[in-house]
Amino acid sequence: MNKIVVLILVLCCSFSCKTHQKENTSAISKRQLIVNNKPYLIKGICYHPVPKGSVNRDFKTLTQDLALMQEAGINTIRVYAPIDDAAVLDEINKANIKVIIGFGYNQNGFFDIKSGSFLNYVNTYKNHPAILLWELGNEYNYHPEWFDGDINNWYKAMNAAAVLIHQKDTLHPVATAHGELPDKQTLNACPNIDIWGMNVYRWDNPESIFEQWKNISTKPMYLSEAGGDSYMTITKQGFKKGENQKAQATANANILDQIFKHQDICAGVTMFSFTDGWWKAGNPETQDIGGWAPNSSGVPYDGSPNEEYWGIVDIDRNKKETFNSIKTKYNNIK
Repeated sequence: MNKIVVLILVLCCSFSCKTHQKENTSAISKRQLIVNNKPYLIKGICYHPVPKGSVNRDFKTLTQDLALMQEAGINTIRVYAPIDDAAVLDEINKANIKVIIGFGYNQNGFFDIKSGSFLNYVNTYKNHPAILLWELGNEYNYHPEWFDGDINNWYKAMNAAAVLIHQKDTLHPVATAHGELPDKQTLNACPNIDIWGMNVYRWDNPESIFEQWKNISTKPMYLSEAGGDSYMTITKQGFKKGENQKAQATANANILDQIFKHQDICAGVTMFSFTDGWWKAGNPETQDIGGWAPNSSGVPYDGSPNEEYWGIVDIDRNKKETFNSIKTKYNNIK
């Protein structure tokens, strides 16, 4: 191979790599999330596919799930643990969907913060075009017992982890999923968090949180969890006790209306969740009533989080009523 051919190949490779990086750039501009130099509104869903009878995540239904997500206008999925499979990420990217990758603190060394192995994941996948954000923890502020009884230990670890990610990856912002609105002390303890996700359950109207956030921070925020389930433990507000898809559809439509009215403050939402999780409250072979989550009294319309009824599709991928309400909202908003 002569020197001219080698030089051409090197130049082509360099251009290809730079183009690939340019197409995989997320950034922050004031209160907005920017992707490839354009404002990006998160129209998302929380995604943790666990098959019937199992307690472990499995992507065997990925192709079917992505087709449903595309129909619903979903452009972002939020996962609670890293996806260590390039083929899965490739298929998500092919569907023109981005991923928010969540890292846990102590996951027995599986790309977690405590072991430092999360940085191995960042280094491996930081140039993958499916990646939107790195996210640290999921409403850990409700669990000081995980951090020797002092939640400040988590905030220190989280901020330090964000610093390390910024050193390794300049292409993607770092987020966290905080339970409800953080206070100023928390924000001051974590200056290296670029965008704050918040799991917010304020009935069917999260409107108040946007003004509250505006008053304490100039950073962008998004709702990392919001929504309602499809089971009513009591009859209330015109919704009958028992499985009630209409209650869920109504709540989710109202929540999305408020979010999209406040795009000057809120960068979007990952609704909870894509599919019912039969593994959460009892026998994974059956759909059980019950379950508990911290700070969940604001769940519409009964104040009770029936943990196995949150999907916009059921575990067999049949669409619930809320699928169409979300589809309408996501496909009609720009």
